[in-house]
Amino acid sequence: MTMLDALASVRDLGRLQEIASVFVRHGFGDLVRRSGMAGVLERAGRLLHWEHAEARRKMKPPQRLRSALQELGPTFVKLGQVLATRVDLLPPEWIAELGLLQNAVPALPWEAVRPQLVEDLGVEPEVAFARVETIPVAAASLAQAHRAWLHDGTAVILKVRRPGIVEVVDADMRLMARLAEMVESQLPDLRRYRLVEVVRQFRTSLRRELDFAAECRSAERIAANFADDDSVLVPRVHWQWTSERLNVQDFVDGIPAGDLPAVDAAGLDRAALARAGTGIVLKMVLEDGLFHADPHPGNLFFLRDGRIALIDFGMVGHLGERRRFEIARLLHGMVVQDAEAVADILLDWSVGGEVDEERLEADTAVVVDRYQGVALKDLRMGTMLSDAAGLLRSHGLMLPPDLALVIKAFLTLEGFGRQLDPEFDMATEARPWLERVMRRRFAPSALARRGRRGLAGMLEFGAELPRDLRRLIRAARGGRLGARIEIPTLQALGDQVDRAASRLTMGVITAALIIGSSIVMNSVGGGARNQWLMALGVAGFVGAAALGVWIVYSIWKGAHRR
Repeated sequence: MTMLDALASVRDLGRLQEIASVFVRHGFGDLVRRSGMAGVLERAGRLLHWEHAEARRKMKPPQRLRSALQELGPTFVKLGQVLATRVDLLPPEWIAELGLLQNAVPALPWEAVRPQLVEDLGVEPEVAFARVETIPVAAASLAQAHRAWLHDGTAVILKVRRPGIVEVVDADMRLMARLAEMVESQLPDLRRYRLVEVVRQFRTSLRRELDFAAECRSAERIAANFADDDSVLVPRVHWQWTSERLNVQDFVDGIPAGDLPAVDAAGLDRAALARAGTGIVLKMVLEDGLFHADPHPGNLFFLRDGRIALIDFGMVGHLGERRRFEIARLLHGMVVQDAEAVADILLDWSVGGEVDEERLEADTAVVVDRYQGVALKDLRMGTMLSDAAGLLRSHGLMLPPDLALVIKAFLTLEGFGRQLDPEFDMATEARPWLERVMRRRFAPSALARRGRRGLAGMLEFGAELPRDLRRLIRAARGGRLGARIEIPTLQALGDQVDRAASRLTMGVITAALIIGSSIVMNSVGGGARNQWLMALGVAGFVGAAALGVWIVYSIWKGAHRR
C-alpha cells in the first residue's frame, strides 16, 4: 500500500494540506518537501503555496515551530506541550519556547455546550445546581470551565469537555501517526527524535487527559496522600455529577501562584510559600510515587490562610520505588562527582539506540566535573537533571516518559521557586528527601522485602527447572529440538534476490514468447486451416506484452519502495 493509499480519505488529505501549508508559511518548506508531504499532495491534485513565508523566516526556528503548532489547533498545541517535557529530545531553547504554548482559545457559547451538559447530568443544569454561570471563567483547547453553586451553597467548577473534541483529536492523531512514519522513513537525520514513539506516547497521554473521571481519581489519590497535611488543599470531587466528559470539583478561591503582586498584597511570605510548594512536589515525586506532572503556576493557588491548592490533575506521573532511588542516586552522584554511578543510571534509563558506554562515561565525567567544589546552596537541581538528559540526547538515546516528566517537573519547580524567592535553594530543600529515599532503599525492612521477593523467584525457578529440563530432553530425543536464527539484513537481501530472480524468470519467459510467436506467425501460410496458428501467435505476443508491463511495474514499485 502506498502512502497515498494510506491517506486516501478526503478528510485526511484536506487536513494534510492544511498542515503542510502552515509549516510552509512558517518557514519549514524544506521539511515539507523532504518528508514526502508535498509529493503526496501533488499526486492527489492538491497545490501548496510556497510564498508569503518571509516574515516568519525572521523568527528563530523554535518560535516558528511554536507559532505553527498554535495555529494548527488543540491536538498540536497539546503535542507541543508534551514536547516541552522532553528535555532528553530537545535543546533548552526549544523546551523554553514550547513551554510558552497556551491552551487559551475562544470559549464556546453556552448554547453549544448545554445539550452535552444535559446529557451528562441527566437533568437540566438549572435543576442539578442552584445557579450556573453561562459565561465560562476559563477556556482551553480540550475543555472550558463554568462556575456553579450546589443547592447547599457550595461553590463548584464545572469542567466541561468541548463537544466533538474527541473526533477532532482522533482524526489528528491518526494523521499525526502517519506523518511521523513519513518523516522517519524520508528523513534519516530526524530518526534520532523517534517521532513514531513520541506520537504513540502522546496518544496515550492525551486519551487519559480526555477522561475527566480518570483525572478525578488521580486527584483523590493525591488528596489521600496529603490527608494528614493541613497545608495542602486538593478540591473535593462531586461524583454524583462527574463523568468522562464532566468534572465537578469545589471552587478554589485563591490567588494564582503567578500573580506575585496579589501575593504581596495579601501579606503572604514568598519564601515560606516557595519552601512549602517544593516540599509538596518532592513528597509526591520521592515519597508517594504519584505526582502532578504539570506543576506550573497556573495549576497552583495560594489561599489567604497560607495553604496551597493544587488543581488540574489531567497529567500525572507514576514512579516505582526503584525509580525514586535512581533519581536520588543520580543527583547524589552528580554532587559527589561520581561519574561512573551517573553513567550507570543513565544507561539504565536509556531507551533505544546503540550505546558507546566508554564515550558516555567520558562525556559524563566532563559534565559532572562542572559541579566540582560548588557549594550545596549554589547547585541547581533542575539544571543537573537537564544536563543528565542532555547526555542522553547527545548520544541519540531517550528517557522513559515517567522520567521525562520528573525532570520537567523539577525544572518548573526550581524556576517557580526562584521567581517567588530569588534566594530559593532547592538543593538544600531536597537534601533531606533524597537522604530518606537512600536510607529507605537500604533499610533492613526494605532489604528483607527484596530478599524475600528474590528468594521466592529463585524457589519458583528451581521448582519449574526439572519440568523444563524434562521437556527439553524429550524434545531432543524426539528430534524436535532446533535453533532458529533470524538476521533481518540477510532476510531483506534474500527477499531482494528472490524478487530479482522472479523478474529474470519472467523476462526469459517473455523473450521466449516473443521469439516463439514470431516463428509461428512467419511459418504459417494464408490458408484458413492455419488461422488458429496465427491466433496462437497473436496470443503469444499479447501475453508477452502483459508480462513486460508487469515487469516494468514491478521494477518501478520496488524503486519507490526503497
